[in-house]
Amino acid sequence: MTEQPQKIVALVDGSAYSASVCDHAAWLASRTGAPVELIHVLGRREAPEKQDLSGAIALGARSALLEELAELDAQRAKLVGQRGRAILEDARAILDRAGVAGVTTRLRHGDMIEALAEVEAEARVVLIGKRGEAADFARGHLGSNLERVVRASRKPVFVASRAFRPITRVLVAFDGGASARRAVDHIARSTLFQGLVLQLVTVGHDTPEAQQALAEACSVLQAAGLEADTAILPGQPEAVLGKLVEDTPFDLLVMGAYGHSRIRSLIIGSTTTAMIRSCKVPVVLIR
Repeated sequence: MTEQPQKIVALVDGSAYSASVCDHAAWLASRTGAPVELIHVLGRREAPEKQDLSGAIALGARSALLEELAELDAQRAKLVGQRGRAILEDARAILDRAGVAGVTTRLRHGDMIEALAEVEAEARVVLIGKRGEAADFARGHLGSNLERVVRASRKPVFVASRAFRPITRVLVAFDGGASARRAVDHIARSTLFQGLVLQLVTVGHDTPEAQQALAEACSVLQAAGLEADTAILPGQPEAVLGKLVEDTPFDLLVMGAYGHSRIRSLIIGSTTTAMIRSCKVPVVLIR
């Protein structure tokens, strides 16, 4: 089946991760030929605050001061918009230097999830930095928008690491659950993974059921012309997968957004959250 020429939707802000988001978008575009749409959302917190201060102003000065406050609000709104456009221009310049064609930009006001809903039908992947502007220096903290995007998006979410490096080796965390199987199906269908070194790893007990599930996953990949090594390793998923990424030169981790045994809730799975937080390579999440 031929893939639709859908967009790589890259969410950029003023954080240190924005350049990495653009570098990863350029890599994705070079591998897939897909166009890139850069989106910057001016959140509600960046909108001018509308406060009625008139009750605290002496009658004689009221009109002049209210006019000054209105003018300051207008100036602030203009500056916030100019900053948003500058962020998009800088992001586009990175993609232009990388030779990416078909780049578009979109400046949105309001909520990140509402903005994403407008373009998601046209997206093949949503690209976002691990941490946002407010969390640049909070090493253990994930960007507040990241978890909201993962919860809301029906498309794969590519979580960019702080710095880009060429991607040749891919670790696929496979627990046999529905989202892990969908991750394997996605890899098989996507041109992105052609020619990359793949390893499927199940963390847990080495049972006939686990072996069978891995064999079936490998068969799906082989039918698409992809080869993958497999392993079943004992231990806790967060610790084992984290050590694999640290000790082996994997450049990308692919995993289901939710674990096989997760309790249905409004938050992403605990293993997923732990891996995004600790992993120094980008993570692709499949729901």
